[in-house]
Amino acid sequence: MFPTHRPRRLRTHPQLRRMVRETVLTTSDLIYPLFAVPGEGIANEVKSMPGVYQLSVDKIVEEAKEVYDLGIPSIILFGIPADKDVDATGAWHDCGIVQKAATAVKAAVPDLIVIADTCLCEYTSHGHCGYLQVGDLTGRVLNDPTLELLKKTAVSQAKAGADIIAPSGMMDGFVQAIRQGLDEAGFQDTPILSYAAKYASGYYGPFRDAADSTPQFGDRRTYQMDPGNAREAIKEIELDIAEGADMLMVKPALAYMDIIWRVKEASNLPVAAYNVSGEYAMVKAAALNGWIDEERVVMETLTGFKRAGADLILTYHAKDAARWLK
Repeated sequence: MFPTHRPRRLRTHPQLRRMVRETVLTTSDLIYPLFAVPGEGIANEVKSMPGVYQLSVDKIVEEAKEVYDLGIPSIILFGIPADKDVDATGAWHDCGIVQKAATAVKAAVPDLIVIADTCLCEYTSHGHCGYLQVGDLTGRVLNDPTLELLKKTAVSQAKAGADIIAPSGMMDGFVQAIRQGLDEAGFQDTPILSYAAKYASGYYGPFRDAADSTPQFGDRRTYQMDPGNAREAIKEIELDIAEGADMLMVKPALAYMDIIWRVKEASNLPVAAYNVSGEYAMVKAAALNGWIDEERVVMETLTGFKRAGADLILTYHAKDAARWLK
């Protein structure tokens, strides 16, 4: 009882606070997302995401070198192709934009871990994550035919040099299909980071500007999870683990810290949290208006993800966070 117990004793000095800190964020926790586009010398800033750019492959390589020099161990690549079609050809073609970017980055920065986002929405003419029933304007994706596209995409990305395959389409059985495809192609050692609990969220808006992936009609609620569901997330991760996932992701992160915690408690696999575009954009907008201290808010948020159980954090703040950590 007071005055015997005085918790403030351990808060009296910055070094003492550092010594007893329970959760410590490091650059090794961070993954930086990058958007690859065709062309050369291109750096188009995404209007809704200040400081984030669509980059041609040569600029992606420059960015990858900077990321590595900052001590960030990994990037994740998203692609915006020149042309789109119903077969998502740009996703799985050997000359696809992500394939080109992965090969170039691995040649320039061999020790940087390259994760390939394995989804189809950026590459389909309708903006959905797979095949649609002809004439269907609801956005209901045909699950099993789409698995074949995802399998081809994953193998193509691995051939191009991707170190980790990250399927994000939330198709039933997608981890098993991709694992089978990778193994048959000789990529038994390529891990799968599954977007195991990906919610149909309003926080994705700026990403769709960056990746040019807004659905032309309907929405993605028939395959992404309902924001009100938590038990379903555990069901999804259990299925993905059984199908061969090596790591699990929760997306978004900020409104889903309880899900990060539940997934961490229910699994012994590494857990990633995706600090998504809308979360980033809100912080940047408030900071640019002088309403918040950007560094304090970002570092507090990223630490919160880790405290909730995230082993890895995908964030557009990664470069800034790495500088602040140094």
